[in-house]
Amino acid sequence: MKIGIDGRAAKWYRGTGIGTYTYQLISHINKLDEANDYTIFLPDSSNLNFKLKNNFSLKSINCTAKNNFWDQVNIPNIIKKDDTELYHVPQNGIGLPYNKNCRFTITLHDIIPYKMPETVGKKYLKIFEEEIPKIIPLCDGIITVSDFSKKDISEFFNYPESKIYVTYLSAEDIYRPIEKCISKDIIKNLYGIDKNYILYVGGFSPRKNISGIIHAFSKLKKTTKTNLKLIIAGKKGLSYPNYVDIAKKLNVSSDVIFPGFIPLEYMPFLYNAAEFLIYPSFYEGFGLPPLEAMACKVPVITSNITSLYEIFNGCALIVNPYDVEKIKDAMEIMYFDSSVRKIYSEKGFEFSKKLTWNSTAISTIKAYEKISKN
Repeated sequence: MKIGIDGRAAKWYRGTGIGTYTYQLISHINKLDEANDYTIFLPDSSNLNFKLKNNFSLKSINCTAKNNFWDQVNIPNIIKKDDTELYHVPQNGIGLPYNKNCRFTITLHDIIPYKMPETVGKKYLKIFEEEIPKIIPLCDGIITVSDFSKKDISEFFNYPESKIYVTYLSAEDIYRPIEKCISKDIIKNLYGIDKNYILYVGGFSPRKNISGIIHAFSKLKKTTKTNLKLIIAGKKGLSYPNYVDIAKKLNVSSDVIFPGFIPLEYMPFLYNAAEFLIYPSFYEGFGLPPLEAMACKVPVITSNITSLYEIFNGCALIVNPYDVEKIKDAMEIMYFDSSVRKIYSEKGFEFSKKLTWNSTAISTIKAYEKISKN
């Protein structure tokens, strides 16, 4: 089978969930599949930083550079007839051609813009609302990343569940246990953080519940009088000033640190130096940070709703993200009870080993085979 994959997110958006997914998917299909022929579509004069096998080729897409990723990828590719039998767009389908010369599939990670429109950027929301209703009917099958998202997609778009294929994600290989003292020294040298800390990693959207994290942390500080810090790592989005104001009003400004976007090479040290990860998001299609933390043998607190409950129940401490007091209690237990930390550290680590990019790639290749016969 001749398969085309839009690989632009792997170049432009690496370090985010969709960029990481696209990069790792192509990399591991490249390692595993010698039966099918692949064409990877990339921006002009781009290539991938790994060697492609003989059944892989690259093709450039002419793009006019813009400031927003979703504007950039929202340029439908030109798929020549007979060149491709199945075409896959991993970034929620944005950029799928309207002229259908072959079978189409997309990876639709979630439908957050429809479920929580107030929590996404205006440009993304506009593109999503305009494009997705046109894209879904063109798809011969849809790939998604959790059973929760599968159900959401099927119900919202009245799309047959039998044509939606779930492929769980994985943590990248760089995420592994590293000596805590070594990690702490590196983080201290890079960011000046020399105290024990709770870690949040991810976007700054309101759906991530950063406000709830700060409120719960302030309650923890009042009741325990600990020197513990809260690190909120990620690119500072539009909501950043609000979080700074919340920390100030709660008198924890000196204990809440916003280091900004952390380069990929430093992320394993940031995780390994943490006491635990706090991730009580209101809505996730999958949620990579908990899995990345678990791969580093770092315990996790996360939500008892959406895909987070489906994927991490049993290997993370689960809380109601809408209950700040419960989040505070979970933080207190995880920090002060070493036996609880040990239990979730080990459970999470064992679980992370079960989800690999090889298994994601294998599940995707099987989905390609089924979609090609739809």
